[in-house]
Amino acid sequence: MSEPIDQTSPRTVESTRQGHVTVISLARPGVRNAVDPATALQLYHAMLAFEADADAAVAVLTGSGDSFCAGFDLKTLAAGQADAWLAQLHFGERGEPPLGPMGPTRLRLSKPVIAAIAGPAVAGGMELALWCDLRVMERSAWMGVLCRRWGVPLIDGGTVRLPRIVGLGRALDLVLSGRRIDAEECLAIGLCDRVVEHGAALSAALALAAALAEAPQACLRSDRDALRYGVFPDEMAALQAEFAAGLDALRTEARDGAAAFSAGQGRHGAPPR
Repeated sequence: MSEPIDQTSPRTVESTRQGHVTVISLARPGVRNAVDPATALQLYHAMLAFEADADAAVAVLTGSGDSFCAGFDLKTLAAGQADAWLAQLHFGERGEPPLGPMGPTRLRLSKPVIAAIAGPAVAGGMELALWCDLRVMERSAWMGVLCRRWGVPLIDGGTVRLPRIVGLGRALDLVLSGRRIDAEECLAIGLCDRVVEHGAALSAALALAAALAEAPQACLRSDRDALRYGVFPDEMAALQAEFAAGLDALRTEARDGAAAFSAGQGRHGAPPR
């Protein structure tokens, strides 16, 4: 299995079971649950453990504190650690489940995952939410391709999955503008499936997950698989094309943008200097 987790490193992903539902939580609240390589690897292994658990029917992915996920940790990118991490990534050609930059974003699980979104789900965090089957957002939550301002490309399936969910025209608007998308707009365009009151995303997602877990599972999973992959059977080829297209930008322009981010530029929507 790719790069086993170093047991001495801090645990930044927590996994618990509630009946037939597995709750997987990003646990880096101090950086709005931004994902560094160690966290990505932990998240990947947590999703593989959920897939292998015969008693777990549905997973809920959430973030600790007041955020879902602020994307990839740009300070890691600015520090020059991205190349080493990118070298570990693969599309399954090693005979192992494919590993994406944010961890599980190239996995094709047989069971549904629901995103419970509080606060921002932006950049790679938005791509994590798009990887999930369903998205429950708090009224105060929001999404956005905020990595646009830093020159960081979408390489975790965003360009593949977003147009399938909201249509090409809307996807172009959201990706090219990098603008903030509040929960009500997300609901209106199909980017999320439920909007609930502030503080209620996890409980609402758990209730939805429990309901899905009560359904006949073979039928639910076969219908899900047909819906997700039947109209686009070569999703892996699309993910590979996206990754290849973004690599040059990630190694050049994105590195400068990450350094600007680390220096404190571009806060609160202002363009970096």
